[in-house]
Amino acid sequence: MKLMYRIAMRLALVLLPLMAIWAGFFYFRILNEVNDETDDALDEFTDKVIARMLSGQELPSNVGANIIYDIIPIGEQFAQDHPSIRYYFNDEQFPSIGREPARVLTTVFRTDSDNYYLLKAYTPTIDKQELMQSTLVWIVILYFSLLLTVILVTILVFYRNMRPLYRLLGWLDRFRIGAKNPPLDNPTDITEFQKLNVAAEKALNRYEEAFEAQKEFIGNASHELQTPLAVMGNRIEWLLDNTELDERQIGELLGIQRTLGGVVRLNKTLLLLTKIDNGQFPESTDVFIPALVQESVEVFSEIYEDKGIEVDFPRPDSLVVRMNESLARTLTGNLLKNAFIYTPAHGRISISIKGRTLEIANTGETPLDADHIFDRFYKSGGREGSLGLGLAIVGAVQRYYDLEVKYRFEEKMHIFSVKWR
Repeated sequence: MKLMYRIAMRLALVLLPLMAIWAGFFYFRILNEVNDETDDALDEFTDKVIARMLSGQELPSNVGANIIYDIIPIGEQFAQDHPSIRYYFNDEQFPSIGREPARVLTTVFRTDSDNYYLLKAYTPTIDKQELMQSTLVWIVILYFSLLLTVILVTILVFYRNMRPLYRLLGWLDRFRIGAKNPPLDNPTDITEFQKLNVAAEKALNRYEEAFEAQKEFIGNASHELQTPLAVMGNRIEWLLDNTELDERQIGELLGIQRTLGGVVRLNKTLLLLTKIDNGQFPESTDVFIPALVQESVEVFSEIYEDKGIEVDFPRPDSLVVRMNESLARTLTGNLLKNAFIYTPAHGRISISIKGRTLEIANTGETPLDADHIFDRFYKSGGREGSLGLGLAIVGAVQRYYDLEVKYRFEEKMHIFSVKWR
């Protein structure tokens, strides 16, 4: 998950309860204010009615009034048993609208003639309920609008301020050790990002220098070894052809010759890797991949005929790529050789070409280490005589042409895929 979305999610989780508490508090404060206003109106009306009754003036009419009242004579005992003023909600009868919910104020008072009365004043709450419902709806709308606005503004501000990081990540993704990489162009006035730019450039420069030093060392060593190895091979052959040796001595020399042959193959492979890393294969031509695959299949099928391997290579799509033909042959040949070598007896190899992707699958028991299979001298299963450089050459060609090479293990099959972009 991207950092931006993670921050937005966590911000939403924090704001949801906080803003819900705020919305609830705001709603009930409004409700309380509306009730206070209603009670104040009832208080004022009650005082007016009592004052008129005590002064003998004409009482207000209930007809068309927003506040309805009743004056009920009561006994002294009733007056003493009930509070003089009480507010409550109840269903009351209104002349024009019938029985409806109302806010009620009851007041007990006594006249100059010591008569006790209960003044019951009430006003309908229909308008208030509609007001509160409307208020609740708008609070909910405001709540979600504010929450969404805060999250969107946070994302925009975050994205704008994190652009130097995204530029740096993009540059790192495109960076290829040993290739011609553009310099980092990531201007920023944020101190932390400036330090990150410097640290990233220093780290990659160190990797680049180490890679170049390693490449130069391997190349020089391989070149220097070519002549001594050739001389040693020739001298062993001369000894075998021109000297009187007993059977034990001949066996020893043949063993040395086999070991020397392995060293020569290793040296040639390292030279090839060095040439690929140095970009010494500039010539490119249109290469028909199915033909190279078919050629390698025929060669390896004959070499490993005794293993009884079943090869499945149906009619492929036409795949023509632009690259050095020698490297294309090396790429396909090494992948197929790896498949033939590590497929058990009577196993199966499946080859397919779809679009611009070559896929080679072979029978296997356990998955390989996908993080290291293209490393130099990586060996799976400890096969005797293996140099551990076949897939390293595939990795070098992949880096040289920026191919997409992947490995996966599915249903007891090792699957290598190469995609030309």
